[in-house]
Amino acid sequence: MPSSGRSVKVAADRDGGNEGEDKIAMDFLRIKAGPRAYEQLMDGGGVWDRISTYFGPAAGPRWLVAQGFDLTLMKEGLLGRALPVWLVGSSAGAWRFAAWLQPEPEKSYAALREAYTGVTYARGDTPDTILDKLLNVINAYIEDDALPFALNHKRYRLAILTARTRHLAASEIGWIQKGGLALCLLGNMISRTNLARFAERVVFFHGPRPPAFCTHPEFQGRFIGLSPNNFKQAVMASGAIPLVVAGVRDIFGAPRGVYRDGGLIDYHLSHDYSSRPDDLVLFFHHQERIVPGWLDKKLPRRQPTPEALERVLMVFPSEAFLARLPYGKVPDRDDFLTFINEPAERIRYWNRSAELAAPLGEMFLELVESGRIRRLLERF
Repeated sequence: MPSSGRSVKVAADRDGGNEGEDKIAMDFLRIKAGPRAYEQLMDGGGVWDRISTYFGPAAGPRWLVAQGFDLTLMKEGLLGRALPVWLVGSSAGAWRFAAWLQPEPEKSYAALREAYTGVTYARGDTPDTILDKLLNVINAYIEDDALPFALNHKRYRLAILTARTRHLAASEIGWIQKGGLALCLLGNMISRTNLARFAERVVFFHGPRPPAFCTHPEFQGRFIGLSPNNFKQAVMASGAIPLVVAGVRDIFGAPRGVYRDGGLIDYHLSHDYSSRPDDLVLFFHHQERIVPGWLDKKLPRRQPTPEALERVLMVFPSEAFLARLPYGKVPDRDDFLTFINEPAERIRYWNRSAELAAPLGEMFLELVESGRIRRLLERF
């Protein structure tokens, strides 16, 4: 457990004893667990050393409400103490976790937030110009000289989820790419297995061996080792949103092709990402619903399999907390268009949302340390 032993302070009074503290926590956080994770936690076992994977979804700007959670885990050194922990993410999840591996992770994470929040777009931007702007964001928080250190990190192993597009979906001509994605959408409506006809999952990882989920029988795709030569390419590709951002072509050490946002296949949590039978998969999410793939957003019945959720411990902001945010919602990609003529207002709104979400990590930490997590725990 963390050595500080301090009492975590949150932006509310705590005069009501344990009941009051539980009420405060419920006003900010909800916590759900899969069947095996629920049993383990209710039995009172430890949490931190059981976590083998921390998963980050393709959340776009919604990741800003995760920054307080990330920074608490980072500062307190809670993960990877016994064995290295996998940081698995697509798009914004991969971008967050790339900062964790840097020599000064908190500084790198702050640089990511500042660069990501501060980037502005114009109506005349094209997928190519947006790609250039996002490459500037990556260069702002990942230094080339630091990559050997990142790839030899003792506590963390990074796994970046990308999609190598095929056929029409690989075109950079807008109307052709739209046609390819439309076919992909139709195929996905029938079955998620049809996604493989249009995009191949490619996992970029570092470590002596690939993450366990890549070796499961149901895994579709391939896995490629990370190196200083492809690290930034893989991070960028994982966030290259179809139709919005130009794809990343021919990543070093990987099959030739056009690589796009990993969320196309792995939007939120879609696999059993645990490494061992009694492990936990920690998942901070911005909402209650888990959507397996980007094209599943309008398919409410499309959910992760029970096996994918069995060992998951999911933490997410409550509806009451979200109502406190500016505009009553988590920042999202639509804000770029909504505030295209008022970038300063968007930046203010995003920064304020991140500030309000800052206590969530310490609040969760206190729930774990005190054992009161069992009172708030819900089943999937």
